[in-house]
Amino acid sequence: MTQRKGIILAGGAGSRLHAVAFEDASKAKQVATARNVIYLYMSGGMTHLDTFGVSPGAPTMGETTPIGSSADGIQIGGLLPSVAKTMHRATVINSMTSTQGAHAQGNYFMHTSYTPRGATRHPTMGAWLQKFQGKGNETLPGSIVISGDSRHPGAGFFEADFQPLVINDPTAGLANSQRLASLTEADLDYRLRLSARLDGAFRQSYQHATVRAYSEVYQQAVRVMKSEDLVAFDLEKESAETRAAYGSDNFGQGCLLARRLIEHGIRHVEVGLGGWDMHQDIYSRLPEKAAVLDQALSALITDLERRGLLNETLVVLTSEFGRTPDINQNGGRDHYPKAFTSVLWGGGVRGGYVHGKTDKGVEVTEAPVSVPDLNATIAYALGLPLDTVLYSPTKRPFTIADKGRPLTQLFA
Repeated sequence: MTQRKGIILAGGAGSRLHAVAFEDASKAKQVATARNVIYLYMSGGMTHLDTFGVSPGAPTMGETTPIGSSADGIQIGGLLPSVAKTMHRATVINSMTSTQGAHAQGNYFMHTSYTPRGATRHPTMGAWLQKFQGKGNETLPGSIVISGDSRHPGAGFFEADFQPLVINDPTAGLANSQRLASLTEADLDYRLRLSARLDGAFRQSYQHATVRAYSEVYQQAVRVMKSEDLVAFDLEKESAETRAAYGSDNFGQGCLLARRLIEHGIRHVEVGLGGWDMHQDIYSRLPEKAAVLDQALSALITDLERRGLLNETLVVLTSEFGRTPDINQNGGRDHYPKAFTSVLWGGGVRGGYVHGKTDKGVEVTEAPVSVPDLNATIAYALGLPLDTVLYSPTKRPFTIADKGRPLTQLFA
């Protein structure tokens, strides 16, 4: 990538993307407060009133009792006692609001800042980060998603090299990354060269993005196989005590893997925790889900801080929307995009700070924050150019966070 005054030239995208000049380029230039992002996505619509958006004494609280935290004036749900000890490093955004009230659309909007538009697929933050700043480790993928959810938008209209690697089981290591024992490295290199020669005429005749993408996938796979940093995916390198601290479930081990990955240069890692769609019997289901989150999240924040990584790592916890203030006839809470909560730790944000207010979790009454605003804030923390326009293959212009504006007041 070459950067000049008023223009960004993004390499590696061929004819698919074109950078253009933008007005007052200085607006998009800010000093990054974070190098990495660990993005914790609570799929299904996490209930804000029972977790981080409590409204003490309100009838909307249901059976949840708020508890104090390590930050003066901040209370959270009583099912998160360990996370409560980390809130002096957190910024709570209590005034989130979305225009999307269905799971698929809300998920897509939260990840991209855009609603689906015909055949256009929009890039997610990990892809934007790699596009503008390159990889943190040239031999490993630019971003990784640890989740079994196949609806992740991925690299959108960017080329294949910007696609995140998806891992379903964080404890299994990186599948298909080891050379066959019967095949020496010299043999593998010979076969790769032979394959490249045999494919050369085809690639020359059909110089299309899909053909290039096919070759790039193989090249990236070989780089990963030969990387000394492949050890990052091996959780067996961690002590039994550390693994236990995060929890034995996929989310806990995914958070541990995320910490290892950023230590090896992968700058954007998403870890998903599903099962928040609680239309029925919420208070019989919530304790188990909250316990998983409480153990893994508190372990992650504590571990990052102990290793000196929290200041340079922005931990984001969010969901596609919240859940209704009223308990329904089935003992659950329904979809509620009108008001919900997201939380940030580390990465230069103000600790022990609450942004925005709601009226007992029902209506945003102060400082509303849209989904694009949240994504613009993440991009701002990473030092990404918010106003730079890139064009999709259909020649439509897009920016990182659409019309979102960063919440600069969240940063210390």
